[in-house]
Amino acid sequence: MKPTLEIFSQGEEIVCGQIADTNAAWLSQQAVQLGFLVTRHTAVGDKLDDLVGLLKEIAERADCCLCTGGLGPTTDDLTAQAVAEAFGLPLVFDTVAFAQIQDFFTRRQRVMPDSNRKQALLPKGSQRLDNALGTAPGFSVQAGRCWFAFMPGVPSEMRHLFAERILPTLSTRFALTPDRLITLKTIGIGESAIQELLRPITLPEGVAIGYRASVGEVQIKLLFPHNYPEDLLNRFTDAIAAPLGDKVFAVDDSNTGHCSDLVGIIDALMGQRQLRLAVLETVSRGCLGSLCPTADWLLSSAYYQGVASGDTVCDGNETVQSLAADLIASGADCALVQAFTDNKENFAVRGQSTGINIYLLTPDASHLAQYRLSGPSGHKQQQAALLSLDVLRRYLQGCLA
Repeated sequence: MKPTLEIFSQGEEIVCGQIADTNAAWLSQQAVQLGFLVTRHTAVGDKLDDLVGLLKEIAERADCCLCTGGLGPTTDDLTAQAVAEAFGLPLVFDTVAFAQIQDFFTRRQRVMPDSNRKQALLPKGSQRLDNALGTAPGFSVQAGRCWFAFMPGVPSEMRHLFAERILPTLSTRFALTPDRLITLKTIGIGESAIQELLRPITLPEGVAIGYRASVGEVQIKLLFPHNYPEDLLNRFTDAIAAPLGDKVFAVDDSNTGHCSDLVGIIDALMGQRQLRLAVLETVSRGCLGSLCPTADWLLSSAYYQGVASGDTVCDGNETVQSLAADLIASGADCALVQAFTDNKENFAVRGQSTGINIYLLTPDASHLAQYRLSGPSGHKQQQAALLSLDVLRRYLQGCLA
C-alpha cells in the first residue's frame, strides 16, 4: 500500500488568490513520481488557530506532509509557532541557524535586521534543514503518524531544500514503489473526440487513465502499477494510440524522465534533414515565431495581413502558392503561408469561428490543411501557430497527406 502524502501551503496571499500556488503543483509531481499517494492540497492563511488545527488533523491521517511558507521574519510568518503549539514542542533558539542567517547578510555587506533572529527559533526536537539560498532554515519533525517537512515559500529556495535535504530522507523513511506514467500527447483533436474514439477500449485492471487539455494539446495519461508487465503495457499503449493516428505527436515515459514538446520534436527533425523554413503568419500574427525563439531552422517569420478572402486567393490577386514560392526563392527550403478562408473580421469576434488554410510548400510537394478556429482572438492566434507547426511536424514524420 502506498504511503499517503499531503501538501500544506501557508500564506494569506495564496488563499486570497494574489499568487498561484505553483509550489504545491511542483511538489505533487515530485511526490507522485517517487511513489506516494497524494491525497490532499490544503492552503491556510495567516491565522494561528487555523494552522494549529490543520497540523493536528494531518498528523492523524497522513504518512507524510510537505509544507511551504510561513518561515519568514515578519509577524505573519507563523509556521514554527503553529508547530510548537500543535505538538507541544516549545521553540528553541538554534545557534547554528542564527550563524547562517548572520552570514547571509555579512556576505552581502548588509546589516541583519533584528526581526531575522526569529527565523532561528525552531521547534524542540525538530531537525534543521539548512537553506543555502535564503535566510529561512527549514525543519522536519515527526508528529503522530506523519513526518512533516517545512520549507520556505520562495520557489527557488523550496526546490533547493527539497532536492538537497528532503529527497534523500524520503527514500530512506518510506518504502516507495513509483508507478509508471505513459503520456500520449495529441494535437488537432478535442478531449471529447478522443474519449469517443477510445470508448470501445476496455481499461485493464489496475490501470488508470486521465486527460489534461490545454490550448492546442490534449494529453492522455496512462498510470500503470510499478510492476506491470512490459509487453502488456506496450500493447495497451499501442491500442490507445492506434485510433488517434497521427494526432499523437509524442509518447513520454516516466521511466526515462524525458518530456517531449512539439517544438522540440520539430527542432530535432529539421536538424536531421537540414531544412530551413520561412513563414507568413497571417493568422497567428507572430505567435509561431515566439514559440521558436532559438530555432536555427526558422529562417524568417513575418506577419502579413494581405492573405485573406478565399481558399487560395489573396489581396492584390496574389496566390498563396506564389507567396510560398517567393519565400522559397528568398533562400528557404520550405515555406508556410496561413490564409483566412472566410471573412477575416470574424477573427476578432469571440463568438465567431474563423476558417483558415495552412499551405506548406516543401522541396518535394505542396500540402494544404484546413481548420476552423474558435474562441477569443488571442486563443485563435495560439491555435493557428500550433496547428501550423503540427502541419510541419506531420510532413517531417511522413504522415501528411
